[in-house]
Amino acid sequence: MSAKDAVAILAAAAVLAALVSGTENTTSAETASPLGNASGTLPGLAPVTTGPDKKAARALIKDLRVAARGSSAGYRRTRYGGNWADSALGVPYARNGCRTRDDLLARDGRNVRYRKGSTCEVIAMDLPDPYTGRMIDWRKSDADEIQVDHVVPLAYGWRMGARRWRMTKRLDFANDPLNLLPVLGRANEQKDAAGPSDWLPPQRRIRCAYVTRFAQVAKKYALPVTRADRKAMLAQCR
Repeated sequence: MSAKDAVAILAAAAVLAALVSGTENTTSAETASPLGNASGTLPGLAPVTTGPDKKAARALIKDLRVAARGSSAGYRRTRYGGNWADSALGVPYARNGCRTRDDLLARDGRNVRYRKGSTCEVIAMDLPDPYTGRMIDWRKSDADEIQVDHVVPLAYGWRMGARRWRMTKRLDFANDPLNLLPVLGRANEQKDAAGPSDWLPPQRRIRCAYVTRFAQVAKKYALPVTRADRKAMLAQCR
């Protein structure tokens, strides 16, 4: 074994030991533009600012199917499976042994710390909240301060056609990292189940990115949007 190989092995062992002890501090990469993050596995939500990118965003939004908003009858959270259960099949992070919420906190958080003995359970981190622009110093004792938002809300999806999907598709929709963003809890609660015509992130510079992400999810799952929502989405990417 060369000296170089030995150093690499020792470094890897040190990282593993830190993870096990719960002291590992990692800093995520810069936030990603939705246009370059079709899998949803890159962190955060960077603004869409250039003319060509806004043109691409508008083309994506224009291609969405429009439909009237349907009934919410029969909707409840359990229609999409257990809350953050690792039971989806066809999306990134599926069946990896970690709860979906922890996968997303680890994806977007900076200086992430895990519970001692776990490589899944996030107990502390710093989060650049895309919706408000705040940097949140989060600890698990303040669990509700950070919530993982469904960009296309589950109730919205239900009213626009998800009630007719198979359970496996609903599981994927609810746990797809493309449709999930850790954000300030109060902002998520204000949004509730609204579409873009009724709610947009308080941080204006992120709004085109937000509606682009909304459109990506709708397109992936062949989910229509209301005419008012599509009009509002196009207005954010002018």
